[in-house]
Amino acid sequence: MKITIIGGAASTGKTAITLYALRHIITKGIKPAVVKIDCLDASQDKVYASLNIPFAVGLSKDLCPDHYLATNYIGMFNWAKSKEADLLIIETAGLCNRCAPFIDLAFSICSIDYTTSINAPAKFGPIVKTADLLLLSKGDLISQSEREVFNYRLKELNPNAVVQEVNGLSGRGSKKLADYILKGKNIDSLDGATLKYTMPSATCSYCVGERRIAECYHHGIVNTMTF
Repeated sequence: MKITIIGGAASTGKTAITLYALRHIITKGIKPAVVKIDCLDASQDKVYASLNIPFAVGLSKDLCPDHYLATNYIGMFNWAKSKEADLLIIETAGLCNRCAPFIDLAFSICSIDYTTSINAPAKFGPIVKTADLLLLSKGDLISQSEREVFNYRLKELNPNAVVQEVNGLSGRGSKKLADYILKGKNIDSLDGATLKYTMPSATCSYCVGERRIAECYHHGIVNTMTF
């Protein structure tokens, strides 16, 4: 099974463009499963149900969504396997620019809104530096020169990442996104998987630098999903 993680701030178009990409993926005979990680509410993401695919929601509530995600990777992977999925897509909230939700065995996508600020790339940090693909939306709302400066500053942070412009309203770029997702490697388990970057301090094992994601390494205040 392949794993893709899509992280980024709210309203960058993650859900909209993922829906378009999933439609392309389904036409290829691939069976996807989706997990949506959010903080307080994910009701708007029931649109995934329209695709008739396995779909689950995890709400971090009082916990940092990235810490919550780290303690649920194993559960999500096993759930998707139980659904006989070929591909697991995890869409997650990205509230802290110090955090990066990505693991080394997954294809990692960072969703970014061009309209945030031309100086925004300097503030993104690990979530951009550890991404395999940078998904840029709303480029039609700024000038060509602003896009070029924005992209240049992103490339300074992560020169190896692929940059893909998309439009969540029209679906432009979604077929290319689907192709990138399907190029991800197949894995049998998450044994030995690690976070690509440590998380900031709080109250669980990941707050003190833990990167291994197996359940035996979950200590402190954790909140796991029930499937």
